[in-house]
Amino acid sequence: MKPQQTRSRGSLKIFFGYASGVGKTYSMLRAAHEAKSRGIDVVAGFVDTHGRAQTTQLLHGLESLRTRKMDFESGLKREFDLDAALRRSPRLILVDELAHTNVPGCRHTNRYQDVEELLRAGIDVYSTVNVENIESLNDMVAAITGEAAKDRILDSVFDEAAQVELVDVEPEELIERLQAGEIYQDEKEKEEAAELFTLDKLTALREIALRRCADRINKMTELVQAKSRRGYFTDEHILVCLSSAPSNAKIIRTAARMAKAFHGEFTALFVETSDFSVMEEEDKERIRVHMRLAQQMGAKIETVFGEDVAFQISEFARLFGVSKIVVGRAGAKRNRLFGKPTLTEKLISYASGIDIYIIPDKYAAVYRARRAKRESEAFSLADMSKGAAALVAATLAGMVIEKLGFSEANIITVYILSVLATSVIVSKRMYSLIFSAINVVVFNFFFVTPKYSLTAYDSGYPITFLVMFLAAFITSSLAVRLKNHVKQSAQTAFRTQILFDTNQLLQQEKEKEGIVNITANQLIKLLSRDIVYYPVEKEQLREPKVFLALNGKTDEKCVTQKEREVAAWVLKNNKHAGATTDTLSEAKCLYLAVRVNHVVYGIIGILLGEKPLDAFENSIVLSILGECALALENERTAREREEAAVLAKNEQLRADLLRAISHDLRTPLTSISGNASNLLFNSEDFDKETKKGLYKDIYEDSLWLINLVENLLSVSRIEEGRMNLRLSAELMDEVISEALQHVNRRSIEHVIVVENSDDILLARIDARLIVQVVINIVDNAIKYTPRGSHITISTVQTGQIITVKISDDGPGMDDEVKSHVFDMFYTGSNKVADSRRSLGLGLSLCRSIIHAHGGEITVKDNQPQGTVFSFTLPAGEVQLHE
Repeated sequence: MKPQQTRSRGSLKIFFGYASGVGKTYSMLRAAHEAKSRGIDVVAGFVDTHGRAQTTQLLHGLESLRTRKMDFESGLKREFDLDAALRRSPRLILVDELAHTNVPGCRHTNRYQDVEELLRAGIDVYSTVNVENIESLNDMVAAITGEAAKDRILDSVFDEAAQVELVDVEPEELIERLQAGEIYQDEKEKEEAAELFTLDKLTALREIALRRCADRINKMTELVQAKSRRGYFTDEHILVCLSSAPSNAKIIRTAARMAKAFHGEFTALFVETSDFSVMEEEDKERIRVHMRLAQQMGAKIETVFGEDVAFQISEFARLFGVSKIVVGRAGAKRNRLFGKPTLTEKLISYASGIDIYIIPDKYAAVYRARRAKRESEAFSLADMSKGAAALVAATLAGMVIEKLGFSEANIITVYILSVLATSVIVSKRMYSLIFSAINVVVFNFFFVTPKYSLTAYDSGYPITFLVMFLAAFITSSLAVRLKNHVKQSAQTAFRTQILFDTNQLLQQEKEKEGIVNITANQLIKLLSRDIVYYPVEKEQLREPKVFLALNGKTDEKCVTQKEREVAAWVLKNNKHAGATTDTLSEAKCLYLAVRVNHVVYGIIGILLGEKPLDAFENSIVLSILGECALALENERTAREREEAAVLAKNEQLRADLLRAISHDLRTPLTSISGNASNLLFNSEDFDKETKKGLYKDIYEDSLWLINLVENLLSVSRIEEGRMNLRLSAELMDEVISEALQHVNRRSIEHVIVVENSDDILLARIDARLIVQVVINIVDNAIKYTPRGSHITISTVQTGQIITVKISDDGPGMDDEVKSHVFDMFYTGSNKVADSRRSLGLGLSLCRSIIHAHGGEITVKDNQPQGTVFSFTLPAGEVQLHE
């Protein structure tokens, strides 16, 4: 398994032909035998010999994988077993028919996606492709053959292949093979192929194949030149307009070929109008298919909103530096004599400096006939009531105006206002149109002579009615359009605001869990769909966390084992999969990686149901996930930086501590070494009392060293939170007396006074450590006060707190020194030669010990001079045992 994990990306070799029967599979099998003769591990993953004897014979001698049998409409069908190939993991595998569309139920929709996964696993692949299977050439080949190929591969798959070998034969020879039965054995297949296998058609297909191979070589040459040239770029920017027209796919392919020919940037633009929301689902799905096709062809998908499509396109082109716009002929043909200007005419007017390419669209007339979807005609009592209320109000207002003696023009204005109000308050457009006509009828009935009838004596009234109806109709239409535009703008603003809010919230959040929660909640706010998040730790999926769009129960279908496998595939391959994709499309959720470059921090699953994401939602989702990934990366970087800082600080403290201890240890070790040397080599020169004194000095110095080391170890454990204090009720007088025994030898030049309290003071402490505190503070007073100075130790109890004060009448210390005196290794300006604690370790240890006991230690000036160290300890109680 280890070699497979470290194996680099595999390479793809394509055997390319211009028609069936040229010998692609035969050439592939011969190349496989040559590779096997060189010692390469070769396996036939899927090879379709089409019953040709010579090709079948070449399969002998090659290991073949078993194929999967899948249920299909026509019965069982053999399919390539991707998982078996990954488990076998050969050096080279043969996978015929690269453009094949897999049977539903396979992991991927297309076989070239299976091959891509093999390449990522480090497996080399040989495969075959015909010229009609290349996406950008599909329309050109269909114009020759009369039928478009259903199975296609992206141009990028062909262009990025490591090798492409053109399998070429003369068209005449290929026709002879067909007639001899070497290509198809079935007579019906022969007859169908005979329509294609004509000299002129085969010659044309061969020319396209040769040209495509030449284009690939030119592209590879240009890439090499681009890498060797600093600052290589092009100013060409091709813009293709997306629509739901069936021929829009052809326009996209043409624009993609142009972008490659001009070596320019390629963008696909969709202008969403208010009609999009009422468009037939079939047309919406076609738009999504066209967007996916454009993306696969290398386009960057952009979405803008507005009613004037031509203006939106021209403004986008102007702002983004588009040099060429590609549209279909449906937008270039005016369908009526007095019709409004076409899309192309508007584009020429708006963007006069941009080249506009018009692509033939043979489906244009059919598509326009069924383009718009009529609104639902279901009866709405609420809308009828609103319209009727506006009509009654207008009629009553008209009667008031008539009684006041104003002209009929004022009453007509009131009815037009009623139509406008109706258009605004109703939810369906047809009611605004209906009430436009009803308002004219009601006006005629109540206010035109003869009243209360639908006739009019004045010959000019029909014109008045017509103008009134048109004014009402146009007003209502504009009001409806404005309302839809406002709704659309509000939705766009809402989505954009979510993106901005997400950015701000993620910048403020510092914890990983908080980042994930913000991201999921923002996605729920945007999509109103359940969200599943799989954390990734050490390149493994952890338990998922489900975020519900509504306050309901967790949808179990989001967290099944099958759904988890899809998420695991996304993690492994760093690509999206699941619902609405071509990979594992039977999943309930759409799975996207939260990633920065190749580092995946988590997998997000979006429960789609029957409604996929639209283009703008998809764009916002990707932006939010990008923000989330950056926030998670920043959190990881900050955490690693903090850990590195702590590690560096610990290393520095360790080094400083070693230096401090080495300095502190020098004096007693020197004393021990000198005394031991005297006893060892000069013992005859010393009397009994002198020897006893030397032994005592060695014992006391070694005991002091032992206590120091033990206390240092205890304090380090306190700092790391790994030590439990051995607390017990101790007499403070005994603790202070024990401490003074260890400083007595160095205190003979000072006057040390202990002020004992009349009461018995018990403290709940670890006596060994508190002894060390007293020693350190007293020793500090001895070192930094002149000979003859007085050192006073007093204890007092206040409630449950015992306060110990150690004061001296020395020179005192500056305020700046007081603020740092308890910092480790701080010494200020005082220098004491040959001191055991001259590097500022003692008082820092005191602070750690007192804090571990829950007390406080302070320093202040003594009056009239000197310094007072005070520390507090918890009072203890006598434990009575029966």
